[in-house]
Amino acid sequence: MLKGRLGIETARVPHADRHGCIWLSRGHLFVEEGTLRFVTAGGGDLAAGAYGIPFQTVSAIILEPGTAVSHDALRLLASHGTGLIVAGEQGVRFYASMPFGQDESALARAQVKAWSDPDRRVAIARRMYAWRLGEVLPSTDLTALRGIEGARVKTLYRTLAQQHGLSWAGRHYDRDDPEATDRVNQALNHASTAMRAAALIAVAATSTIPQLGFIHEDSAAAFALDIADLFRESVCLPAAFRAVHENERRPQEPLERLARRSAGRSLHDGTVIPSMIDRIKQLLTEEAAP
Repeated sequence: MLKGRLGIETARVPHADRHGCIWLSRGHLFVEEGTLRFVTAGGGDLAAGAYGIPFQTVSAIILEPGTAVSHDALRLLASHGTGLIVAGEQGVRFYASMPFGQDESALARAQVKAWSDPDRRVAIARRMYAWRLGEVLPSTDLTALRGIEGARVKTLYRTLAQQHGLSWAGRHYDRDDPEATDRVNQALNHASTAMRAAALIAVAATSTIPQLGFIHEDSAAAFALDIADLFRESVCLPAAFRAVHENERRPQEPLERLARRSAGRSLHDGTVIPSMIDRIKQLLTEEAAP
């Protein structure tokens, strides 16, 4: 059986009889005599060659750059309820996903029930803050919780800047012109985009609802932003500051590319997307205690 980068054993998704995700890059996914096949020139963790894909035993196939998929392959995946996600290299971009036909909708239903109940909604938000900050905050007011979290992140920004020998004048972001700021803020923007994409992959893999966030509210990807924030301090911020430090040594390299690659390495080496999948499951099935 082909073992994908997420690890068939470690990326647990809500199927009683299925095991995780397979990542494919630089090849062609097609059907031959009723079997799903992938022919690749080699890329990522997969050597060049032709492979039979065990689509009935996985929850999702994730296509990275350099891949093509046939209409017949889409038909076969849809008929067996196997998801297809189109992503950037190492999950730093999320482009599209094919609706799944999962055996059950337990996670999505649990999300809707919790989101529609004001008390449970705040309880889940507090639980996510507890995971991030290492303690259960006393307040039940979301505005106050956001303020406490913001203050702690500001301190972390300063600490990381000092560690990498970079100047830091605060977090600034202009949605209309994200490049109109210093290099550190630009790198943070690029790394945040990569984390958002990774979280969208995890949300798609669990068939939860991206619009129904517990902390974020207005975005169409609000729940994905909630999940991305769980890994902001441990993955996103260090990746951004590493990229700026590397850009100082290699100024000819575009900062966006360095930030994207730095975030991608962190996602891959830290098995972040499987961790996001597990956090989603834990959040919606074990919500009683932080």
